[in-house]
Amino acid sequence: MSKQTEFLNTLAQAVSALALYPDGHKSRDGAIDKVYEKMVDLLAEDDLPSFSFIGRDVIYSNVPVREMRGWDWAAKLSDAGIQRLEWNSKFTREELEGFLDELLDRLSLRPSDSRTARQEVVRNIKYGEIALGDGSAPDQEVLTAVLDFTLHEEAETIRWLHDELQDGRDLPIMEAESVVRALSVAMHGDQQMLLPLLTLKDFDQYTTTHSLNVSVLTMGLAEWLGLGAKDVRAFGVAGLMHDLGKVKIPKEILNKKGKLDDSERAIMNSHPVEGARIILSTHDDLDLAAVVAYEHHIMIDGGGYPTMKFKRDCHQGSKLVHVCDVYDALRTDRPYRDAWPTSKVLDYMVEKAGTEFDKTVVDGFVHMMKVWEPRVAHVTEHEALPT
Repeated sequence: MSKQTEFLNTLAQAVSALALYPDGHKSRDGAIDKVYEKMVDLLAEDDLPSFSFIGRDVIYSNVPVREMRGWDWAAKLSDAGIQRLEWNSKFTREELEGFLDELLDRLSLRPSDSRTARQEVVRNIKYGEIALGDGSAPDQEVLTAVLDFTLHEEAETIRWLHDELQDGRDLPIMEAESVVRALSVAMHGDQQMLLPLLTLKDFDQYTTTHSLNVSVLTMGLAEWLGLGAKDVRAFGVAGLMHDLGKVKIPKEILNKKGKLDDSERAIMNSHPVEGARIILSTHDDLDLAAVVAYEHHIMIDGGGYPTMKFKRDCHQGSKLVHVCDVYDALRTDRPYRDAWPTSKVLDYMVEKAGTEFDKTVVDGFVHMMKVWEPRVAHVTEHEALPT
């Protein structure tokens, strides 16, 4: 990956981080620091680095950046009035932060009372519109470029969130929503959908890894089925929280290598109720997440758990999360069995459609996984997503 591509991907990540985290947050500061480092790297090669964004194409010093052909963020920047970006060696981190705040304002279309003052501070980073001539760039091979993105911070946040709940503190909803937003950025950093699935490294971290993967898969499936952006994000939050009740399950049961006995199974099967209780006790506006936490092990034919006195239909979000939950569980190594290959998992879902799973949801999921199979990225916490 070229330094130009690394810079642009880091820039996109930083804008997303600024939208999620308040001033002084370590994730916000870390994202700004990464952009600063990439800008310094480019200055080592070029006294005046400059980018132009024309449509969805990127030009660096009058040369098209082949790796970034079709980059969605190019169109976003251009539409926001930032068609040209350049800086010199005198630029400071403070100026960079001011520029990123300005960029965020433009992309989100929110008013900013500080915009005039900010432009006076940012003197060594120049940006704005350019006049386009009639010439056109030559045809080039279409290459993809994805965010240079790991899931380490997201996994760390979920572990911290679970620790907070185990210590009896309230559910930190802002952090949970920020993780879902970060996952969405990773999924849409390229012009094609990407499904970043975290690989389990330690059996003790299964709940963390599984929660992130179910959130990604649920958002992908929701988009595949044509749901709107608001529902996709809400289902992603529900997927992330579907197993929160497991913080109440003793670890010796949660990670037991052998088969659970009847009393242990009863404790394990209490996690949907416990999860719903945790969510409802801390946030009134998370009804959907609470419902999904409660229903995600209930089968279409009424089986599963918790046991319902009267058969009823489950929420659509619960049906999506149920499918994604079982898929990720079966394709992951567990202490008591090896992971199933993807083809076996999908065959199982087709077999159980109409009894355990909603048939329409299964049909959509199987089709999605077959079409998007090249876009499934299996990564570890410290490993960047592949290009």
